[in-house]
Amino acid sequence: MRLTEWTMEEQEQLIHFMTTNSWPFHGHEHPVRALIEKTIEEGGYKSDQVTTFWIENEDKKQVGLVQIFDLQDDIPLFDLRIADPYRNKGYGPKALKMVADYVFSLPEKKIRLEGNTRHDNFAMRKAFERTGFVKEAHLRQAWFSPRENRYYDAVIYGMTREDWQAGITTPVLWDDAVLETKAPPFNPVLLDFPEEFESERLLIRAPKREDAKANYEAVMHSLESFRPWLQFAQQKPELAKIEATLIEAEANFKLRKDLRLHFFLKETGQFIGSTGLHRIDWEVRKFEIGYWVDSRFEGKGFVSEAVDRITRFAFEELGANRVEIRCDPDNVRSRAVANRLNFELEGVLRNDSISRVDNKLRDTCVYAKIREE
Repeated sequence: MRLTEWTMEEQEQLIHFMTTNSWPFHGHEHPVRALIEKTIEEGGYKSDQVTTFWIENEDKKQVGLVQIFDLQDDIPLFDLRIADPYRNKGYGPKALKMVADYVFSLPEKKIRLEGNTRHDNFAMRKAFERTGFVKEAHLRQAWFSPRENRYYDAVIYGMTREDWQAGITTPVLWDDAVLETKAPPFNPVLLDFPEEFESERLLIRAPKREDAKANYEAVMHSLESFRPWLQFAQQKPELAKIEATLIEAEANFKLRKDLRLHFFLKETGQFIGSTGLHRIDWEVRKFEIGYWVDSRFEGKGFVSEAVDRITRFAFEELGANRVEIRCDPDNVRSRAVANRLNFELEGVLRNDSISRVDNKLRDTCVYAKIREE
């Protein structure tokens, strides 16, 4: 990602961006052309006090816009907007980090950087917190919504130059009479992270109910190869049951109880397999990767590519301390994935499971990667 400075020659692009997206947590949810033109004319996007940047992703698509205000002051403010199609994909925190890097790298050595939002804009609040901004104020009944004709609370977040330079977050001591404060208990439901991401050849995303038919067809083609290893493959699948399972998987994903993921060919959009992060321990930040691939796509490296990308996702986005792969010693393909991706074989659990073929006791190989300090 990168910030690209907006120029006056791009007025039509800016007007199109502002008027074709919705902004429910800004003063005007659906700004009209005349308003944007007036703001441009008055220097609201480019002047001695204001600089505006496009937020571009790796494909050079304009996924968002950020205005930085009060650039002649020691404490600039900013307004960040991510376009409708690109929300909930992790662009917000990355954009905030780039804004902080830009402001604190200015030769004037700015003291701090501020931003504010409506108190119920949880996505933006999470973006602030993930980037190292600190909540510094909660203003009651301070944010007016013209569409709803009512007031909301507002929250203000800030980052100091000292924190930015040191790469730390210094919390505000709200009650200075209290010498020791306890952090609120961690609630994984509030954890914000992208629900889809890509590798070189694959699109990997959270499950959807509409995936049922493609999932059913993949399992039907692969039953014989699945049966020795997978419980669900012991009987022929039923489309209705798969659909019900996917509804449950969607809910579990939202609740952060289990993070099932489907992967598709980027080139064609074809469903080719299922994977995900299971048996989650949020306190330890420990996850187990499971996976299967449509037998028609075996031997092409898709599973290794998906598992490698999901492992990076676990460490980079979820703060994982440990990622495991568990498999039967005779499951040669699964063990090859773990070995290929440099997972370490930590041990073999003897008589740990029941064979799906002959109901005899089987061992389990435990492979793992841990966070590198």
